[in-house]
Amino acid sequence: MTMTPRAVVYWATTAFVVFNMFSGALAELARLTPNVEGMQALGYPIYMMTILGAWKVLGSIVLVAPRLERLKEWAYAGMFFNMTGAAVSHFVVRDEAWHVWYTAGLAIVILVSWALRPESRIIGAPLFQAATRAVRRTRLAIA
Repeated sequence: MTMTPRAVVYWATTAFVVFNMFSGALAELARLTPNVEGMQALGYPIYMMTILGAWKVLGSIVLVAPRLERLKEWAYAGMFFNMTGAAVSHFVVRDEAWHVWYTAGLAIVILVSWALRPESRIIGAPLFQAATRAVRRTRLAIA
């Protein structure tokens, strides 16, 4: 089985996203001291760690599970919103710059993983394929 460069980049970015989200979720659910201090510095209540941690675990599982296209869309959206919100929060409280850059960078990696996902993981892909085949047939018939 040979993998295309697109598939390699997709799986590399997806693995990076899943590792970051899942490990971050475990740290939040365990309420590790640095995470608690970070949430307090951002001005968020500590119970948010439980909510975010639970959703990150579920989202990480969904991204690597077969099928579940609609849930994958929700997982990608939630992760993107979480990371862009984190980047803005770190910026607003004038946190160390690496916090802003890392969370914003992770949001970009999430977008890359989403954009490169295989056709089988795209909602409506068979419908889109059928529509493009119909358009091609129409063009051929006219020519």
